[in-house]
Amino acid sequence: MFPKYDVIVVGAGHSGCEAAVAAANLGSKVMLVTMNMQTIAQMSCNPAMGGVAKGQIVREIDALGGYSGIVTDHTMVQFRMLNRSKGPAMWSPRAQSDRMLFAAKWRKMLEEHPNVDFWQEMVTGIIVKDGRARGVRTGMGIEIESETVVLTNGTFLNGLIHIGEKQFGGGRAGERAAKGITEQLRDLGFESGRMKTGTPPRVDGRSLDWDKMELQEGDTPAGKFSYTDTPKLEKQLPCHIAYTSPEVHEILRTGFDRSPMFNGRIQGQGPRYCPSIEDKIDRFAGRDRHQLFVEPEGWDTCEIYVNGFSSSLPEDVQLKALRKIEGFEKAKMFRPGYAIEYDYFPPHQLQLSLETHLVKNLFFAGQINGTTGYEEAGCQGLMAGINAHLKVREQEPFILKRSEAYIGVLIDDLVNKGTKEPYRMFTSRAEYRILLRQDNADIRLTPLIHAVHSRQSTVWSAAGTPNSRGGSPQWAGVPFEESILKERIERVNAKKAAAAEITNFFKTHSVAPDAINGFLASKNSAPLKQQVKLHGVLLRPNIGINDLRGCLPQADEFLKKYEQEHLNEAEINMKYEGYIRKEQEMVDKMNRLEEVRIIEGFDFHKLNAISSEAREKLTQVKPRTIGQASRISGVTPADVSVLLVHMGR
Repeated sequence: MFPKYDVIVVGAGHSGCEAAVAAANLGSKVMLVTMNMQTIAQMSCNPAMGGVAKGQIVREIDALGGYSGIVTDHTMVQFRMLNRSKGPAMWSPRAQSDRMLFAAKWRKMLEEHPNVDFWQEMVTGIIVKDGRARGVRTGMGIEIESETVVLTNGTFLNGLIHIGEKQFGGGRAGERAAKGITEQLRDLGFESGRMKTGTPPRVDGRSLDWDKMELQEGDTPAGKFSYTDTPKLEKQLPCHIAYTSPEVHEILRTGFDRSPMFNGRIQGQGPRYCPSIEDKIDRFAGRDRHQLFVEPEGWDTCEIYVNGFSSSLPEDVQLKALRKIEGFEKAKMFRPGYAIEYDYFPPHQLQLSLETHLVKNLFFAGQINGTTGYEEAGCQGLMAGINAHLKVREQEPFILKRSEAYIGVLIDDLVNKGTKEPYRMFTSRAEYRILLRQDNADIRLTPLIHAVHSRQSTVWSAAGTPNSRGGSPQWAGVPFEESILKERIERVNAKKAAAAEITNFFKTHSVAPDAINGFLASKNSAPLKQQVKLHGVLLRPNIGINDLRGCLPQADEFLKKYEQEHLNEAEINMKYEGYIRKEQEMVDKMNRLEEVRIIEGFDFHKLNAISSEAREKLTQVKPRTIGQASRISGVTPADVSVLLVHMGR
């Protein structure tokens, strides 16, 4: 019924979609299996992309050729750059999306890809032969063969929805749970656990009094995520801010005795950094109010998302409490919030490529690894898709270092430290935040993925021609569009060259006191006493490159030929040059450990000179390098020294 595929992706959420296009863009023939074609790329929770650290991840996905940033740019209703009051390492883009348009755009882009096929059905098991994944088995008993399998099951594995004292199976509201995969993986020796997440009620925007809430407009002009030529947002929808009150908290407490979170019916661990409203008022009992973000679901709907009011309390308690919030007095609820429990597999069972240790050619990505959030899921899917393709081609995996990307930090944390609660990315998790900014993701990552694409050769010269693995596919391999790759790398090179030219101009051109002291006085900055380089003026606090354009004709004449993106890049590089250099020196020192490989299959139990905890953790994680070993919880610097001796260093 089906040809043999290179990659089968199970699940079509954010992780599955990115996995499918990542492998397909490299030339793999991909089958995307989903239980419901109508919910491809569904935004199950908040209809927004980005945020603190998450925005950096979306830009990294885009720099690596993923689609999340492109889809967001085409479907957003509001854009804001968060943390503008802080340094550029903390700036984080965030966009409110149109939920329906977002899913429709993703599906359209997937369906337009010649290397992606679809099948709508539940996958109940994986075909495993000789310790390798060889395809999937569906609920109807259909077997689809492949070289590799990527599981991106989200919250669907034995999903259980809780609303007050009610509980029912489901992977999402209105959708059934997935059965069979967890049980098979356990039989194969995998360790599993339970996690919990939740979502707030959706309300009718026509029933709200917007004048009683704080208005939250988007940035003008609006920014965007993708480094490609996506459309600019000209018109935006406003968001609003509301607050709970002691009265709201008291009403919520009346439902605690029926709350699945407090009466023990929920066993899974919930997200500490995105707690439910009942959890917040219980943990922070001294707080009189909590902030709520009242966000539109799209251009052509009155449905509203009440961000910050996630709840699994009985629906009558949720509505009664909502109506005590200022502006919500006459609120009508479309559906209540709920909590959902689901199976996950602790990620120490993975390699850094996201391939499992126990079953070769089987990859996990997204919430199955214990993460939470569209962005965290999407980047894992991207990396799993790339590495599934490379596995088929028998090439080395594509692994990002902690110093190269937030994506590298996330995967390194998961594999080496594991997680017992839903993992969410924060800027504080990255040691090299000044290097890993949202503005330079293309400079950091596009050359790396360009090198991966450049190594690929077309496996299929013509439709029906046997490939190097002896198969007989009935398609021709369609690698990633060469013109798109060429355009991306040309943009990166142009950006780097422009930033260098601008920097050179500022370091070689001087300004006289009489030409700029008036401007400096307006900025409460000390006047010049002698001629200085423009670079020295730019380094002063509260003075930006555009300020100097406005007051110095010589600067404006030179800089007007450059895009604002180029000006921003040059300014950041000049202002933070010393910090960037010091951080790069730290990276260079750490990379020396990354270069020391650990012999594959090395028996750590033979090392009596290291602690028993270190032996256990090293055996469990199976690190590839000394650098990776040094980041495993329970491995001390003394243990690393012993390892270095045994590896010949």
